[in-house]
Amino acid sequence: MELTLDEALQKAIEAHKAGQVQEADRLYTAILKAQPKHPDSNHNMGVLAAGVGKAQEALPFFKTALEANPSIGQYWLSYIDALIKLDRITDAKTVFDQAKKKGASGEAFNQRGAKLNFNKGTSTSLEAAQLIKKAIIYRENGEFATAIKLLTNCLSEFSGSAELLSLLAHCYLLNDDLENVSFYLGKAKEIDPHAVSVGLNDVRLLMQNNKMSDALVVARKTMEIFPENVEGMGVIGACLRVNKEIDQSLLYLDKAISLNPDYAEALINRGLIKLTQKDKLGALSDLETAHRLKPHMKQIWDLVISLNAELNNFEQAISLLSNMAKSDPSNEKHFENLGRYHQYLGNLEAALKNYTHAVKIKPDFAEAYSNMGVTLQDKGDLEAAIDSYKKALKIKPDYADAYNNLGAALRTKGDLKAAIDCYIKALKIRPDYAQAYSNMGVALKGIAFTKPISGLMEIIISLLDQRTPCMPYTIAPAAISLLKLEPTLKELLEKHSIGTLRQSLQEMTSTFAELPLLSKLMSVCPIADLELEAILVDIRLALLSSVDEISISPGILRFQSALALQCFTNEYIYNQTDKESELLKALEVVIEKKLSNDQQPSPHSILCLASYKALHEYEWCDALTINTDIEEVFVRQVQEPKEESRLKANIPILQEITDKVSSKVREQYEANPYPRWVNLGLSLRPKTTTQLVKELNLRIFDNAANDRPAPNILIAGCGTGRHSIVVASRFKDCNVLAIDLSLSSLAYAKRKTEELGLQNIDYMQADILSLNKLDKKFDIIESVGVLHHMDDPMAGWRVLTDCIEPGGLMNIGLYSELARQHIVKIREEISQSGIGSSDNAMKLFRTEAINSDKAHYERILTSGDLYSLSTFRDLLFHVQEHRFTICQIKDCLSELGLKFCGFESDKIVGDFKLTNTGPDDPYDLDKWDLYEKDNPHSFVGMYQFWCQKVT
Repeated sequence: MELTLDEALQKAIEAHKAGQVQEADRLYTAILKAQPKHPDSNHNMGVLAAGVGKAQEALPFFKTALEANPSIGQYWLSYIDALIKLDRITDAKTVFDQAKKKGASGEAFNQRGAKLNFNKGTSTSLEAAQLIKKAIIYRENGEFATAIKLLTNCLSEFSGSAELLSLLAHCYLLNDDLENVSFYLGKAKEIDPHAVSVGLNDVRLLMQNNKMSDALVVARKTMEIFPENVEGMGVIGACLRVNKEIDQSLLYLDKAISLNPDYAEALINRGLIKLTQKDKLGALSDLETAHRLKPHMKQIWDLVISLNAELNNFEQAISLLSNMAKSDPSNEKHFENLGRYHQYLGNLEAALKNYTHAVKIKPDFAEAYSNMGVTLQDKGDLEAAIDSYKKALKIKPDYADAYNNLGAALRTKGDLKAAIDCYIKALKIRPDYAQAYSNMGVALKGIAFTKPISGLMEIIISLLDQRTPCMPYTIAPAAISLLKLEPTLKELLEKHSIGTLRQSLQEMTSTFAELPLLSKLMSVCPIADLELEAILVDIRLALLSSVDEISISPGILRFQSALALQCFTNEYIYNQTDKESELLKALEVVIEKKLSNDQQPSPHSILCLASYKALHEYEWCDALTINTDIEEVFVRQVQEPKEESRLKANIPILQEITDKVSSKVREQYEANPYPRWVNLGLSLRPKTTTQLVKELNLRIFDNAANDRPAPNILIAGCGTGRHSIVVASRFKDCNVLAIDLSLSSLAYAKRKTEELGLQNIDYMQADILSLNKLDKKFDIIESVGVLHHMDDPMAGWRVLTDCIEPGGLMNIGLYSELARQHIVKIREEISQSGIGSSDNAMKLFRTEAINSDKAHYERILTSGDLYSLSTFRDLLFHVQEHRFTICQIKDCLSELGLKFCGFESDKIVGDFKLTNTGPDDPYDLDKWDLYEKDNPHSFVGMYQFWCQKVT
């Protein structure tokens, strides 16, 4: 539909205001083609031309507009401003006089008059204009001192030029000489207070003096007078940014940049806004453009360098920083940063060279010594690394990072207790130090304490209070060994073990309640200790037996809450006697009766019941009044299961599961979602595939694996989400699809994922055998502890191989035939006995196993899988299990076209390297086969290894 002239004009004006210069120009041109004398279109075409610095081309348009309609004051103002820009002051005065004769008036005309009434012989001469242009070139190139010298040398000749004085003030401002700024800007104001440059430099000075709101007032007044001034758009944009008016700031900055793409200051301010909006790529683009335009602006260098580093563009960061170091060779920080960036790239020698240079410039540079230690540690020179950390600490005794790094080196060396001491010191200095907590969690794995350590219990409690530094079950043995050194608990356990415990129930529960670390452990993971389990079982029975008699205190209620959470987390694995069943039924009747009479049962009775059965299994659970005594138990035992039921209904299903074995496995995990967990360890800093390959010391055969910045990852068999969540936090910018047979497990996983605020995981119910229906390829596939539960593991593994991109990586976990011989024997005995796999049958068998003196039973007593029902079922009662040898794995990899990249276990690989010292040995499965035959218990958990699809 063809537009009328008025409609076209309206659209042109809208485009003009929005900064859409080309569209506005097109529409105005079309109007002028139809009506060459159209006044508004002529005027606005002139404004467009003047706005991009083409004042000479603007003049005919303004002249035509005035000829068509001389009564419009803005036409006169625009014409006069264009003449002033061209330094045609005489012509401007003539036009001004004509406008006045035509009746033009108002403040804007008065301001133009003031502008034109200064000493024409000095301020408007061609020589002054040329001088100003030359000074501006010096200013734009960062040669502020040269510009100042040029301008001051001519002051006596051109002292009446407001433009010259204002430019001089700006150069002094850029040269950090505020006293002279105020002086010369004041002189410029005396001559022409309404000059645009005077107003803009006034804004800059106010901002420099941190008078941001005052600066904005002046900026707005200046832009009212000179609305089309491009430099002014940039200045008010900067002013609005610091005043937190971001949307308005962007409008001005975008328009300024569209009119002048080389406007460095506007680009810098827009880049800074993008940085606050987390648009790092957009910020880097603007700031790098500004840097190319004005490389002398050193503050941009720092931003561009740091942004490149944050975006892993380390080569670019190094290139820029090397130039900075050349221009400022005495700045030790440049060399320290160069060292860090080279270190990230794996250029360890270059990193050491720069750190060494940094400490040569500044011998007391603690940060450089600490980072040098990290590089030396990466090189494998632990002793030199430790020495470097100690130098840093000698310089700076309260340096938490150095203590943390020293702890990491000592842990690698095998001195766990010294490492823990370092982490304690780091955390005393910085109690919120996430990396030190994470490292403490790693150091506590597999250690048993024989002496108390001051302050460690409190740190472990803080560690467990946080959701993500570590998986609680991994540090529980260390924490329990520490607890058992407490005199009161030690005495209690000793007396209980020999049957001489005479303490009252109240005294026993009080003893436990006074051990906050024990209560915390009980709340977040199964207590994998038979001594503690035995006394907890007895206390649970005693509490149930005396539910109406015991005197309740806040401490006892806290302990009861922890006990109820412990029993829920271990899925009520403790065996229940007939006496307990009778007492439990009686308590259920009492509670139900109270609730039916609109009475609330005591917290003590609810917690007692929750130690035997999950509260959500009772229809009356929603009738409970929640108070602080039962709140945590209610959340875990009622609210969270209900949330899982809600989530379960919305989990997508790939297709119906029809394979018989898959269906049986699904039934098992619907009944016992595996594993039940509360907290887990997440990566504090997600890493690229390249970084993780290097960290894991994997041998890569196709570098395509390293070239995927946002990998698509499949977790084939995610269970309750522990695996998928860890992976989602481990790989930078990844997208994860996690599948499982069990909807109950997936609902648990989905709830925990939402609880942790992760946005990059999708869940789906699917059988590995049906994954071809997805019609999707993945960069990385992880399937740990899954394939060996399939009817035909190779069939499943073949499907996964078909789903991975060429060059993609696969993380596989399989049971070891050698390491599980004791499990095989027990499974055979279970099968022959015909005891079944009901919850009660498993609990009874577990009790028999604990009391057995058979050697193969004793071996399972050290397994954490003994201490919760789902893990115990998985250990001994799984409906399907295959096991592999390393030779079989080698054959499978060959058949599937996969290459072995390495095992994922620092401990096992470290032990292997003690006797297999060749650089290729860790990637030689024949050598691993020999090693396992000599060390048959090495892979008691499972083989966990990486492989790559090679075309």
